[in-house]
Amino acid sequence: MVARIFKPARNAMQSGVAKTKHWVLEFEPERPRAVEPLMGYTSSTDMESQVRLTFETHEEAVAYAERSGIPYQVYEPHEPARRKMAYSDNFSYRRVGQWTH
Repeated sequence: MVARIFKPARNAMQSGVAKTKHWVLEFEPERPRAVEPLMGYTSSTDMESQVRLTFETHEEAVAYAERSGIPYQVYEPHEPARRKMAYSDNFSYRRVGQWTH
């Protein structure tokens, strides 16, 4: 029962950063998921895969795992490389490439 401690990435479908401020502790699955033969549902008997704990800081998550005796792995977040660009740069005379509609 190994836990992962990570900071979730932002949603790829939106530009917002909601639900990415907190650290999450999740358990790795112990057993693979199985396909139920009658209906074709994917099921699991691993109840710990449903546990998802959130913490304000990285230190709180690590302290909880150590206090509870849970082995853990920490995955550091990858910060996106953002370019600062104003909307008016689209219409600049120094723009590389042609502006077409």
